[in-house]
Amino acid sequence: MLAIIGGSGLTQLGNMEVTKRLVMRTPYGEPSGALTFGRIRGHEVIFLARHGYAHTIPPHDVNYRANIWALSSQNASHVVSVASVGGIRSDLAPGSLIIPDQIIDYTHGRKSSFFDTRDKPVTHTDFTEPYCEDLRQKCLRAAGISGKAVFDGGVYAATQGPRLESAAEINRLERDGADIVGMTGMPEAILAKEAGLCYATIAVVANYAAGRADSVHGVRLEDVNTVLKVAMEHVRAVIESLAEIHDD
Repeated sequence: MLAIIGGSGLTQLGNMEVTKRLVMRTPYGEPSGALTFGRIRGHEVIFLARHGYAHTIPPHDVNYRANIWALSSQNASHVVSVASVGGIRSDLAPGSLIIPDQIIDYTHGRKSSFFDTRDKPVTHTDFTEPYCEDLRQKCLRAAGISGKAVFDGGVYAATQGPRLESAAEINRLERDGADIVGMTGMPEAILAKEAGLCYATIAVVANYAAGRADSVHGVRLEDVNTVLKVAMEHVRAVIESLAEIHDD
């Protein structure tokens, strides 16, 4: 089954016919909210709002382990994460959609593994390719079907938050090879891999990163919601097409 994790700007799927909601408690605590089950164009999906349905959970305080465990326990096999990001690369203007293929983790202090207790054997998970290529390609195909432009590939820099970055920090991320910057990409990606889930991200550029273009002297936060409102409609269209081709 396909699951969608919605980030900032996507706390619900208006194109989803809801059939039930499930409140859960996991071995890792409570997920960000109830799991919402339903259908998109007749295809069953699960939706979860990463920051809670009222958008009250900051990125560093999301219970990523509970979220991933909950989706896995309900037979989700593929997970699409929708994430709002800042554009570092000059061609990634606000409103752009990008399907990243690599990630760099700058977070700290987050519960980042299901294998971090002494009652389990030491387990090393290969993370050479952080994202599931099969699902990435389906997202790209779905974008083509829905007529939405997306960038294929890019490096996601996952920072701690909730504050935004300084211009110097963005310069550093660029030197490290990052194209976009966000706060929720890790440990979500590695937990999904540990759980055996096929995981990919649709990243929505909400603004230029600090020190770039119209953010050279500061990020205009008042413009972000306007950008996301339009861009998330494009994301919903991509997800509609993805739900159809996922079962092909």
